[in-house]
Amino acid sequence: MALTTAARQRATSPARQRPTRTVTRRRLAQTGVFLGLVLGAVFAAGPVLWMLSSSFKSNTQIFELPPRLVTETFSFDAYVAIFTNPETVRFFINSYVVAGAVTILTLLVAIQAAYAFSRFEFRGKRIVNVIIVSVQAVPPITLLIPYFGLMVGLGLYNTYPGLIFTYMVFTLPYAIIMMTGYFNTLPKELDEAVRVDGAGSFTALWRVLVPISIPGIVSVGIYTFMIAWNEFLFALTLTRTIDMRTVPIGIQLLMGQHSYEWNQIMAMSILGSIPVLLLFLFFQRFFISGLTAGSVKS
Repeated sequence: MALTTAARQRATSPARQRPTRTVTRRRLAQTGVFLGLVLGAVFAAGPVLWMLSSSFKSNTQIFELPPRLVTETFSFDAYVAIFTNPETVRFFINSYVVAGAVTILTLLVAIQAAYAFSRFEFRGKRIVNVIIVSVQAVPPITLLIPYFGLMVGLGLYNTYPGLIFTYMVFTLPYAIIMMTGYFNTLPKELDEAVRVDGAGSFTALWRVLVPISIPGIVSVGIYTFMIAWNEFLFALTLTRTIDMRTVPIGIQLLMGQHSYEWNQIMAMSILGSIPVLLLFLFFQRFFISGLTAGSVKS
């Protein structure tokens, strides 16, 4: 009897209860975090689901009360109208050409510039770095009129090169900064080993550093493509004719003076979101590792 009483006292002692309380608090905290993530996911995915649902409805069904996410009539008319219209197809072609060219050229320039900043010491290096960072701090809208005048003066208004070179002004600084941080994490002994074998810096960059820098290159490439693909302000200002408009401008052009083709607007918005979404899904592992690798210097 005495032993049983002593055992009960040990079980109900504060020292025994403390671990139980800690576990309970931890589970409550995990539950709270999980519920917060679920609410955040619903808040973020809700508009996308409604946009997807509306793309398969008619304009009258979109404004039905009470609203319904799924209706009995499931129509692809909005997508058919987009793919059978040469103008809307041209919008996608323009966006792919401009965004693809901006991404490739930005990576080519940024990789070489970042290699120079990471591996060499030269006069004015700090000043150039300050200029690159300063460009990132300038609001793009303040440069709209100067770039408009510059493109008109150079004869690049309403052309692919005009959009590509303008976009590169805003994508290059970030790309150089990110790639410089990534190259800084790679040991310089790799370059020295290549030079011992009789090769130069060009070979060290493209044969050694670039292949092992794929995560950083992919993350910068996805970010660059996303910026060029979604850009609206300069695409509207630096183009004039329908055959030079991009997807964001094409979505805006579906808003007529007297009526809006809401189902086509939603369908085109879904189609315009797919390229960036697919890039992120396929290269998510490289994207995350590339963003985090440059944040810590070994």
